[in-house]
Amino acid sequence: MLMALFSTGAASLLRLRYILPLALFVIITMEYLRRFGLSYLILWLSVGVRSTSATENSPGLPIVINTWGGSFTAATDAAYLSLLKPETSALDAVEIGCSTCEANQCDGSVGYGGSPDENCETTLDAMIMDGTTMKSGAVAALRRIKDAISIARAVLEHTTHTLLAGDFATDFALQNGFIAQNLTTGASALSCAQWHAANCQPNYRINVSPDPGCSCGPYKPVALNSSDESSYAQELRPRDRGPPEGHDTISMIALHASGTMAAGTSTNGASRKIPGRVGDGPITGSGSYVDGEVGGCGATGDGDIMMRFLPCYQAVENLRQGMTPEEAAEDAVRRMLRKYPEVQSGIVVVNNKGEHGGAGSGWTFTYSYRGGAMNETAVVSVPPIDNGAVRPRERLSPKSVGF
Repeated sequence: MLMALFSTGAASLLRLRYILPLALFVIITMEYLRRFGLSYLILWLSVGVRSTSATENSPGLPIVINTWGGSFTAATDAAYLSLLKPETSALDAVEIGCSTCEANQCDGSVGYGGSPDENCETTLDAMIMDGTTMKSGAVAALRRIKDAISIARAVLEHTTHTLLAGDFATDFALQNGFIAQNLTTGASALSCAQWHAANCQPNYRINVSPDPGCSCGPYKPVALNSSDESSYAQELRPRDRGPPEGHDTISMIALHASGTMAAGTSTNGASRKIPGRVGDGPITGSGSYVDGEVGGCGATGDGDIMMRFLPCYQAVENLRQGMTPEEAAEDAVRRMLRKYPEVQSGIVVVNNKGEHGGAGSGWTFTYSYRGGAMNETAVVSVPPIDNGAVRPRERLSPKSVGF
């Protein structure tokens, strides 16, 4: 008798376990219908579905995520594997990852021997940021030193400054034990010689004489009529002589198992740049940005345009306002497209849970990530924003993707 009662009671409790939540859902639904109508109910349900799906792409912690696939995945792997060691910090991982690309000369757009300027010299830009203290260190137009990301970290840790530039950044590096080296290689010297032989085409000069479309200069500025914006608009139009080549970057975010975050960027800038040019890579909030309370961002593309919008700062603030990583990236890209429809850009965003997304314009952008218990780096292909819409992302094998 007692056993029968117990069995009946247990069955009733089990039924209540499922019936009570269903009853609560029905009551809430009816209340929404009574107060707000069917349209608000649909909106409420869709937000709930979106919030659930937005958590599905975090592989767990720790996680490393960075711009580009192909050769850049070696940096992802190096940074991720370093985080499996308890003594490695998020800052360490970012330095290790970016240093890997510097040593490997990832795609020729990071490290020595790539993107020579008009004078055939390679100079480097780098930045690293601590997501806890919000302190960053950076070097720009760095000459004759290979270890750009490590010198940026030295600026962060051994000065109260944020950015050092040019020969003075080189002096600082030497004071901190780094070695001066020639960053020119046989390949970069040949590339520059061929560019000069082709009348320095393409290049970044506008509003100068002689015509930069068919001459190497030396150039003199052409007087502009301040009421006539047509000459300034040359920058906004694709030039007949083609876009200058090379404006790519590794920008990396590391999320430690403890929840601490860091971000960093390293690049040799735009190929054929005017000597002294600094891109968006070493600019805090443009090339990368991180706030451990919210998330981090990395960017690549037309740095001279992108730095005018601080897209990574914007993307992280978008996270703070409740956007998903993908939404945050898309919003940052759209802000640039409204002013510069031809801009090439790529933005990767990760929140403090490891959820990630990206957006780009003007090209098919890729980003790499590895986290949790993943056995290899994954690469995500991000089609450009087109006609006001973004096509679905495609996850690719790391061996099948360049950039």
